[in-house]
Amino acid sequence: MYEKFGQFIDGKWCQSSDKSTYEVINPANEETLGHASKATSKDVDRALKSAEKGLQVWKKTPPWQRSYIIRRIADKIREKEDVLAKWMTLEVGKPFVEAKGEVNGAADIFEWNAEETKRIYGQTVESRFEDTRVHVYYQPVGVVAALSPWNFPAVLSARKISTALAAGCSVIIKPDVITPGVVMEMVNICSECGVPPGVVNLLSGDPPSIAQQLIASDIIKKISITGSSRVGKLILKQAADKVQRVTMELSGHSPFIVFDDADIKKATDMAIAAKFRNNGQVCISPNRFYIQESKKDEFVNLFVEKTKKLKIGNGMDPSTQLGPLTTKKRLNEIEELVEKTKQEGAKVLLGGKKPAGFNKGFFYEPTVFDHVKDDFTIMKQEPFGPLVPMLSFKSFDEVIERANNHELGLSSYICTNSMEKAHKASELMETGTVAVNTPLVAIAEAPFGGIKQAGYGREGGSMAIKDYLNVKYTHLGLKG
Repeated sequence: MYEKFGQFIDGKWCQSSDKSTYEVINPANEETLGHASKATSKDVDRALKSAEKGLQVWKKTPPWQRSYIIRRIADKIREKEDVLAKWMTLEVGKPFVEAKGEVNGAADIFEWNAEETKRIYGQTVESRFEDTRVHVYYQPVGVVAALSPWNFPAVLSARKISTALAAGCSVIIKPDVITPGVVMEMVNICSECGVPPGVVNLLSGDPPSIAQQLIASDIIKKISITGSSRVGKLILKQAADKVQRVTMELSGHSPFIVFDDADIKKATDMAIAAKFRNNGQVCISPNRFYIQESKKDEFVNLFVEKTKKLKIGNGMDPSTQLGPLTTKKRLNEIEELVEKTKQEGAKVLLGGKKPAGFNKGFFYEPTVFDHVKDDFTIMKQEPFGPLVPMLSFKSFDEVIERANNHELGLSSYICTNSMEKAHKASELMETGTVAVNTPLVAIAEAPFGGIKQAGYGREGGSMAIKDYLNVKYTHLGLKG
């Protein structure tokens, strides 16, 4: 499946310098999808030189021309929706319908940034001196290293590639070894739509060694990473040596709060949509469920009843609603956390095991816990899977304090029919994003990112492009 791709350097697909490859596994049946090209240090050096050369071309390309090319990419992604979605389902395991939704989300991001290209506004500041003028304007930061994870390979790569292109930067994208195909297909679309050679490059292979070599290079001026907090801290330490600009979207442990005035039917629908997307392998997945005491039993019973009806299976089956976990490692970690949660005193209301009838694939049942306390491991450690701990609370102030008592601050969810609670809770939540009465958080037109140890910088919205630009101020005397 990967033969037509490889490394993308200087506008061409090529195999690695030593022809080495790595195996890519289908998580639904544990069969080998194919062997993808594995980059060597020589390939990384070539990509760096390619991106350096591409930058000189792209930063001089007029904004309207950049915008036209980026918009063509958005349109082409939509045309190839099924191709990209199939790659994603085979590599990640998510249902095909869900994969198509992600592909369209990636197209939306390219479309949004096509327009942002035209809106890199400078500023004229009124000078204190009669014979001078003060001008502020923006210039591309330079070559960008974009480090993308496996759980949302299309959307997360699109955020990085399209924003870099909009700002006039060249970019080297490094997809995860688990999901290289969908990103390769997207990079190929960029080339087909007129992105000049060297402007978008792709390195496929061992993530730590590629990332380390990219960051150590004087050519790289900015790093954009989506990943775990642990990896983000390592990247940040490496970037400090070169004082490189870094945007980091890291781990999350989102609280999901249901007040007693909420519509419980809608709240459970919202919870299931948010929690089980990509089988819980989502940085913004709700992981701590706080239900007001008087509504807890009603919410939990209805949640369990609806969750039982979710169909587990291969993502290529149109009726599948829950695919497998993406890796054997992820499955093992989920099993360990379930056992740990039970040992700490939780009661399993649903799931807690592999589903019957699946001899192959990394499948695991959606699992709901009761009798959970705030100090349990599952309340601190990001599950990154279909695990749902249920807790209760008495008062508004109490739940806000408990929900904020975490080192991560990426997203939070609020269910209420009170405008007062909606506004107050969203203002008080110590998270970069808040979803009130909706499961949707990440959209192209809004700034996405976290606070505390969930990272910093924003992707999406009108703020994102500023992270890819240098600010320059000129104090201009009118008389020479």
